Amino acid sequence: MTTVAARGAAAGDAVAITDANADATQSPERLRITEIFHSLQGEADAVGWPSVFVRLTGCPLRCGWCDTTYSFHGGEWRTIDAVLDEVATHGARHVCVTGGEPLAQKRCLALLARLCDAGYEVSLETSGALDVGEVDARVRKVVDLKAPGSGEVARNLWSNIAHLLPHDQVKVVLADRFDYDWAVARVREHGLDARCQVLFSPVHGRLAPRTLAEWILADRLPVRMQLQLHKLLWGEEPGR
Repeated sequence: MTTVAARGAAAGDAVAITDANADATQSPERLRITEIFHSLQGEADAVGWPSVFVRLTGCPLRCGWCDTTYSFHGGEWRTIDAVLDEVATHGARHVCVTGGEPLAQKRCLALLARLCDAGYEVSLETSGALDVGEVDARVRKVVDLKAPGSGEVARNLWSNIAHLLPHDQVKVVLADRFDYDWAVARVREHGLDARCQVLFSPVHGRLAPRTLAEWILADRLPVRMQLQLHKLLWGEEPGR
């Protein structure tokens, strides 16, 4: 049995996504899905590509700057076959599995493999708090290290670094200079830039992009700065 419990939330706001909370008739190939939608990829190395996003429900973290809190609860149970059928209707080559925290549902691993088998370019957006060791090697993992400003820095699972492949990416979202200095230290400590791309992003509305750009240039960091393209185009509109 897999249980995902919200940490850092009030007791009444706790969420759990478990295998047991589906009734006895649920197919073992089902996942709880918040939404499936077609948009432009806003982040990572596939930025700008038309992509299908499969957003799974539930997350064990409560980052202070989270912009998808609506995915913590609700959703609907759907079979993996039904998910693939809907993905196919959009005609996109790129598929991004995201959340919440998609790996909080163990059947996410089967979904990722099925999408790869179907010939899609597949990426996984994950918090870095859960083990990525069993993720299909064909998937581009975008592992989000949690800086102190997120309120979840203690949840980083550092053993995940050993599972990073050259096509993967490490993303750090930064709220201020303290977060930036922390991230620089982690890049150097773990040699992250030698393993894969490292992405630095400012928290939207809290850290000016120009400020972050100037810090990166001044320190001659081997990282890639990125902005959230979808925020620039559509703001906070869900499903875009």
